[in-house]
Amino acid sequence: MPFPKSAAIEMPILQELSAIGGAEDVRFLYERLTAYFPQLTETEIRGIQNGTRANWRKLIQKAGKELDEKGLLERNRGFWNLTEKGKRAVASETEGFQISKPEQKELNHKEIQEMLVEIGVILGHDAETEFEYYDVVWREKRSAQRLSHVFEVQSKGNIDSAFAKLKRAHDAQRTKPFLVLASERDTNRAKQSLEREFHELAGVLTILSFAELNRIHQNLHAIAEILPKFLEK
Repeated sequence: MPFPKSAAIEMPILQELSAIGGAEDVRFLYERLTAYFPQLTETEIRGIQNGTRANWRKLIQKAGKELDEKGLLERNRGFWNLTEKGKRAVASETEGFQISKPEQKELNHKEIQEMLVEIGVILGHDAETEFEYYDVVWREKRSAQRLSHVFEVQSKGNIDSAFAKLKRAHDAQRTKPFLVLASERDTNRAKQSLEREFHELAGVLTILSFAELNRIHQNLHAIAEILPKFLEK
């Protein structure tokens, strides 16, 4: 089925940005916007989720450019922010009705920790929660002194504290640091902290949302039986 015209995507972009607080990394909008177009087939949606539908990304980018030129949003290095004019446009469009979107289960801190452990095991690591003062750690094996991966899961609280722990781990053992955030919009705050106090981590830190990690977990579970064959040395 043909994708909608870029003009038809403009208001859903504004509505989605409004629904999540007014700002978002465009990478997360590509998939989220599919909920506004029930005419998309499952095959098309899977392609968008897998990043193989470049034409969909181009449509979103084109619509974003038009909205930027109209003064309804501002684009800054892939991060899109609603302007006051954009907020007024959404309020005017949605007055009298609510957008219906599929309900998504809200994941908690412990569930994310468990997912990280399962992902680590599937990938051949020894994985453990609450190791010393880290939320989740991976090692090559239980007897290994070096922590190969360290994860901080942030559902609330001070992101800078999580950054400090990850920096300590990386400085000590060149451990790969990961920050997992409850909300995709929290990536903005995380990026600001990276630029200010923790710029040393900018090239090594991986930031994921709960939703992204959930998708990784689901996809790996689907291939958990065959994946070790590819990882054999």
